[in-house]
Amino acid sequence: MQKLWSTETVESRDRLSYWIEAVCETYVQLDCDAVHKDAIFKGEIEGGQLATLGLSRVSASAQKVRRTPAKIALATEDYFLVSIQAAGRGTIVQDGRVAELGPGDFALYDSTRPYDLNFEQDFQQYVLRLPGSVLRHRLRDSEKLTAQKVSGDRGAGHLMIGMINSLATDIDTLEAGSVAAIAESVENILVAGLCSLPGASEPLVSRLTAFHRSQIKAYVLQRLRDPRLSINDIAAHLRLSPSTIYRAFAGEASSLNSWIWNKRLEGAKRELCDPVLIHRSISEIAFGWGFSEAAHFSRTFRNRFGCTPRELRADCLKLVKDRALT
Repeated sequence: MQKLWSTETVESRDRLSYWIEAVCETYVQLDCDAVHKDAIFKGEIEGGQLATLGLSRVSASAQKVRRTPAKIALATEDYFLVSIQAAGRGTIVQDGRVAELGPGDFALYDSTRPYDLNFEQDFQQYVLRLPGSVLRHRLRDSEKLTAQKVSGDRGAGHLMIGMINSLATDIDTLEAGSVAAIAESVENILVAGLCSLPGASEPLVSRLTAFHRSQIKAYVLQRLRDPRLSINDIAAHLRLSPSTIYRAFAGEASSLNSWIWNKRLEGAKRELCDPVLIHRSISEIAFGWGFSEAAHFSRTFRNRFGCTPRELRADCLKLVKDRALT
């Protein structure tokens, strides 16, 4: 990962103000204060970008961080952040819950609502930053999952810390065409860990409903690029009524129609990040994934991923050029 900010570059008296600027620039607008007023403050942020997923490593002195209502009111930021503890201990407070993290543990917090981060001693964390819409489309009641610890000792938490450690080492050497797929893999492990939390329990469905849901998804994925795909088409192919189709999908985080468009957007994102497909225009990629209007594609893409298709492609191309020069 590239070093983005380091207090070693500034005078001791200016370090805290420099650090506040650093965390605001890297994450969201925050208030920050040192715990040990008489000690020389130290902090460093290294970071990299995987398509729309940001990954950074923070090493710093003890501090208290607050995302206040005033900061939220002045901003348009909508991100989920995930703190993955690497060394020391940290506490995340949001929505009336407190997550105490030790090495390997992680927890989620939402930039659209106030939160506190407390570090009583020196610490190191990895931080993931992803557009708010990404998890809201994949998880029911995401506000119930903030400030809850996912243990790094087992399951998805253990997989997460292993993947992030490897990714931090290799992020600067990844093939540009693979970054979108790798980002999706990280998101999948994150979602798996969050789904283990009490607030993520989903409504129980019958075996028949679960069977119908799997049939629907399998058929949709086969026809995902077809702009003629519709609920009636799915129903006719599976010999089910449209109402049965809707009922089968009722327990999902989004409606079937939203699920279809989200899958199309994810496919388009992967192709926009693939340097092999640079000869294809953004409109061609959009139409190849079932969109019929470039404006509709650009608008829904931005709502889903927090940037325009053109901005994402430019970032991916810059990554290719930067690596060609090294």
